[in-house]
Amino acid sequence: MIRILSAIIISVAIIFSGDVAAAPKKPTISADSAIVIEATTGRVIYEKNADVVRPPASMTKMMTCILGLENLPPNEEIIISQSAQDTAYPELDLMAGDVLPANELLMGLMLVSDNGGAVAIAQAVAGSVPAFAEMMNDKAWEIGCTNTNFVNPNGLPAANHYSTARDMALIAAYCMTNWDFRDIVSTKRETIHWMNPSDVTVKVENSNKLLGSYKGANGIKTGWTSAAGGCLAASALRGEIELIAIIMHSEDVDTRFDDAKKLLDYGFSRVSQIYGISVDSASQNVFVKNGEQATIEVGPESNLTFPLLDDEFEGKLSVDYEIPRVLEAGIKTGDAVGRAVLKYDGREVASVPVVARENVERGSNVVSKIIGWTEPLITVAQDFLTVWLA
Repeated sequence: MIRILSAIIISVAIIFSGDVAAAPKKPTISADSAIVIEATTGRVIYEKNADVVRPPASMTKMMTCILGLENLPPNEEIIISQSAQDTAYPELDLMAGDVLPANELLMGLMLVSDNGGAVAIAQAVAGSVPAFAEMMNDKAWEIGCTNTNFVNPNGLPAANHYSTARDMALIAAYCMTNWDFRDIVSTKRETIHWMNPSDVTVKVENSNKLLGSYKGANGIKTGWTSAAGGCLAASALRGEIELIAIIMHSEDVDTRFDDAKKLLDYGFSRVSQIYGISVDSASQNVFVKNGEQATIEVGPESNLTFPLLDDEFEGKLSVDYEIPRVLEAGIKTGDAVGRAVLKYDGREVASVPVVARENVERGSNVVSKIIGWTEPLITVAQDFLTVWLA
């Protein structure tokens, strides 16, 4: 009897300890706004006042950097203007007339947050700061931001320059899809080289204290002004799971790192990455009418993932393919023909285009002709089978 009671007590303890482990306590964040997302899908794991409009400080430079990478060749010669030299807080001590290659200036921009360098990049890309700010806002809208407006490339205090934690997370996630951007923001220290004067070099160290001190940390950007408080866009990659945390308006320059650690810890304790749709295993054949052949192979354009949380179950994931029963010939490889929809518990959570994996030219294949003549019957038959098999 004693052994039985002991076994019961141990079993109950294990069950309850498992329940506790499966439900991590939400972090206590001192910053006024915060969010942590899964980087690939943008799924929100935790948020606090994520839609409150605040100054983003130097997190602004994420957008400046990505536009620089997308619009300037790496060795583009950037001449420092007088206005760039006169910009406040010149971490690189840039002087009017200095010449640096774009990649070196972008490295300095992100590691030590040089404000004049941001102005120089803006002028090189768009000709002027106002024109570049317009590009920044267009890109923010394209990414999906709804509460962001930029008026300068560096985040120095300015009226009508604002964003939210949610929008900053969207921008960070977009930027991290660029491998050159990832390489820059994960760099701990570097030496910046001038082209003119050719003998000038400056050693810089990344202001992101998480690099090298937090497991998997690989970016992204710090920020601070008296109005914005402590700001931080932090990312970390462990295995196949990558998280992005945004901190806005923390008490000081140190608590932002503490808050980011808490957010990332919480995210990693809750997320397990599941591949819902795989390019390699999700191809289908679809009928083709009036073609050189009667069927075509189609499949998802890319892998589609959904980050399951600790209280969710893989068995509730399902995939629906929204593809016409019969396609018209004249299809090229890569053409979108529909979409694959990933659902959790019957609710759409993500989707990806379904594309043709081969060409099918128009032609007179006999079976393909018959498919065209009998298309209404095929549709009715497939609908009947779908209902019957369900």
